[in-house]
This record gives sequence, C-alpha cells and structure tokens, in this order.
Amino acid sequence: MTDHPLDTKGLQCPLPVLRARKAIRAIAIGETLTVEATDPGARKDFPAFCEATGNRLLSVGEQDGILRFVIERTA
Repeated sequence: MTDHPLDTKGLQCPLPVLRARKAIRAIAIGETLTVEATDPGARKDFPAFCEATGNRLLSVGEQDGILRFVIERTA
C-alpha cells in the first residue's frame, strides 16, 4: 500500500480538509493519505470528511501537538 503525506500544519479550517479532498482525488483506490494538521477543529472535520466522501479513516493520533490522520481512499 502506498502512502502519500500531506502537511497542513499551520492551516486553519477549512483549508486542511480542502487540501485533503484534492490530494485524495489524486491517489489510487487502496492507497492512503497521511494528513498532519495543527488545527484543533481537524479532530471532528476529518472523521466527517471521511464519512461524507466514503473513504476510510484508518487512524487518528497526536504527538507534540500535531494531529495525524491516515485515510484510505475507498471511493
């Protein structure tokens, strides 16, 4: 499985999700997108984004104030 990183640190809502939407369209089904974000709103935005787009949120983590979302393109 190929992983594609996306750095959205420092960006505020809605930019992290908008950039993720563009990036996920550019990868193949079955590949993953790992998004790093610092916007606290991303905690609820990315699960909602995945539900709305039909993609799978594989994991959510936080380290040193950086949120990390791993999303599998399934749609």
